[in-house]
Amino acid sequence: MLEISRKELRVFFSSLIGYFVIGVFVLLLGLMLWVFPDFSILEYNSASLDQLFFTAPLIFLFLIPAITMRSFSEELQNGTMELLITKPISYTDIVLGKYFACLVLVIIALFPSLIYYFSIYQLASPIGNVDHGAIIGSYIGLLLLSGAYVSIGLFCSSLTKNQIVAFLIGVVLCFLLFYSFFYFSKLSIFFGKTDDLIQRIGMQHHYESISRGLIDTRDIIYFFSLIFFFIWLSILNLQSRIL
Repeated sequence: MLEISRKELRVFFSSLIGYFVIGVFVLLLGLMLWVFPDFSILEYNSASLDQLFFTAPLIFLFLIPAITMRSFSEELQNGTMELLITKPISYTDIVLGKYFACLVLVIIALFPSLIYYFSIYQLASPIGNVDHGAIIGSYIGLLLLSGAYVSIGLFCSSLTKNQIVAFLIGVVLCFLLFYSFFYFSKLSIFFGKTDDLIQRIGMQHHYESISRGLIDTRDIIYFFSLIFFFIWLSILNLQSRIL
């Protein structure tokens, strides 16, 4: 598993993929937080990173499927998956190796955003007057959400040999699981009846819950269950394609 992860990371950083992902994420967040007036921190009277954690899921909605789309699609297209299976390594090790490699790349992309935290820390009046608990909780929520997005992206990559198709399916599925349940809950047949239950099915509810700084074990279990489910589906799908 570790060898697979190292191999994937070498591929990411031996080409422009890794640097492109990190650069795009930092650039988009920078524009959102400091330039675009509707999101800019400078337009608000409070020292907060709420705009970062509001826009990051939307950026990752496109960025993470772009990272994961080649993971299995490229192997299936080039016929190297069959070669990989002949080695003394299980399907689980292959999927987990690629999963952790993609997740590490996402975490590396998140590191530069700490600059924004220190900026807010210095801009606050008095200096340091920020809600540290909410920021830490939001970062934890964003890491869990990233883990879920990566598992979904890997599953989509295992479905097809076409990387573009894998990307599009990944974007749609991530969107549905994050945003759609909130809008479904507002339909007249659910609103005021089971709208809260509908929202709890989606990732947005649990992400926002953790982002308040209150770490609830139900939210943690939800994300880990989702990650496990899609990793399991990826393993089953690869086995069915190869056998």
